[in-house]
Amino acid sequence: MHDPITRVFTVLEIMQGRDRVSGAELAQRLNVDLRTVQRDIVRLKDLNIPIDSSPGVGGAYRLRPGFRLPPLVFTNEEAFALALGLRALHQVGLAAFAPATEGALAKLGRVLPEALRESIRAIEEVVAIEPGPWVVPTSVESLIATASAIRTCHRLSFIYEAHSKTISTREIEPYGLMHGDGRWYLIGHCTERQAMRTFRLDRATQLKICPDTFHPPAGFNAREYLAKNMPFAQSDYQIDVWIDMPPEEAVRTFSVWRIATEPHNGGTRLRCGRDRLEMFAAMLLSTGRRIIVDTPPELRDTFRQLALQATQAANTPGPTQ
Repeated sequence: MHDPITRVFTVLEIMQGRDRVSGAELAQRLNVDLRTVQRDIVRLKDLNIPIDSSPGVGGAYRLRPGFRLPPLVFTNEEAFALALGLRALHQVGLAAFAPATEGALAKLGRVLPEALRESIRAIEEVVAIEPGPWVVPTSVESLIATASAIRTCHRLSFIYEAHSKTISTREIEPYGLMHGDGRWYLIGHCTERQAMRTFRLDRATQLKICPDTFHPPAGFNAREYLAKNMPFAQSDYQIDVWIDMPPEEAVRTFSVWRIATEPHNGGTRLRCGRDRLEMFAAMLLSTGRRIIVDTPPELRDTFRQLALQATQAANTPGPTQ
């Protein structure tokens, strides 16, 4: 059992079912050494789980009398939402959570009443969830380490591969973590650059939580920060177009796709960065509005190519014609 979080909760499950259990027995059950068991016990105590231990060769651990985790009581909607959320983890690039998902659903299935188990079976049997084509997988270990560093206000170090393929070592004060546009983004103050920076978590490796702590800015909002800064993230193409659409409608239509909108000449100016132009051009065409391209010139070429393909498709007779 390699995952430390799963192992710690397994220790807790074993202790809830036993009056007392020795460290040697826990080590054998978990296939780890005694020192690892001792560290796991310390982690549980750090979570305010009341564990008593007796020293010596025959020493053992036990949960303090009267302590049990509170029962879980779900409504049918809550059980359905929980099962659906677990199944949808790969939609946000976390397919590596699949074994943990199966384990969590199995445990729910054992403790829920029969009526609520139907909600879980409905998800498993009739709901198919597949990740979108632009979802980028992210390391589960990186996500856990990052979230822990943010929560405990510890600096985070990692090796980062930038959009330009350059490699650098970074140490940051992590302020926020957010998923958008199929990717996980880490936001924080870079100690080397002495400025706020946004990093794609899938491009960060060898993440380590540093001993140094920091004081995060009061009221920092990752969603608001990315809304202001992410449209201009480094990309192969920087896009600037005008569309014949009222600004309030443009905000509703495009803001979720990290596109900055600005009222301009009776319509709306759209600005953003993209690595590929085909999907962006197709999205603009789907609005049915007049479009004027400022930059890049490659976007005009993309529109021409899409027009040619559309004309060919329209003029190609079907097999029955």
